Amino acid sequence: MEIAIKVLPALLEGTKTTLLLFGLTLILSLPLGLFVGVVSTTKIQPIKALIHLYIWVIRGTPLLLQIFFIFYGLPVLSEQFVIDRMPSVVIAFVINYTAYFAEIFRGGIQSISKGQYEGAKVLGLSKWQTARKIVIPQVVKTVMPSIGNEIITLVKDTSLVYVVGLSDLMKAGRIALQRELNIIPLVVVAVIYLALTGIVTIVLKVIEKRFNYYK
Repeated sequence: MEIAIKVLPALLEGTKTTLLLFGLTLILSLPLGLFVGVVSTTKIQPIKALIHLYIWVIRGTPLLLQIFFIFYGLPVLSEQFVIDRMPSVVIAFVINYTAYFAEIFRGGIQSISKGQYEGAKVLGLSKWQTARKIVIPQVVKTVMPSIGNEIITLVKDTSLVYVVGLSDLMKAGRIALQRELNIIPLVVVAVIYLALTGIVTIVLKVIEKRFNYYK
């Protein structure tokens, strides 16, 4: 317990970086994912093929490799592509999670039957009214479990920032482990990650309940 109290301030400081990356990624990639998901349903083949290529490349390569490519690889191509640690990691995470969210939203959009669009048209609803009152509520309810799983994965993926030397929760835990020569710091790290994922899970369940009336 004494060691846990001793290392806790350093671990909480590292948690700030973890939460910052988590928040920025979520705020940016969710709307981008929705946009890309909607555009991917277009009938314009060149745009559709380009989006499918982007999603295929991102989902087919590890996030760790994408972080390496943006932080270490791009500067090799040109000095103009030199990006600081935090911005490069945020860019990599947003690009990665946008692709996953886009696929989830695309599946949700395509699950809406054509009959509902036709019914909205008969009722005289505009495309925006159809999207806002009929499509979006159903899509959100349908994709929430999948979105939730990705968000929980995001909490754990933030530990990958060690590759560019950022002092996140995981790096703080490893430093404390080496300094104290005791496994307790890693136990505390695990507890913090569990607490974060637990909070995220509770918030997601509350959001899901709000959409229960769309049945």
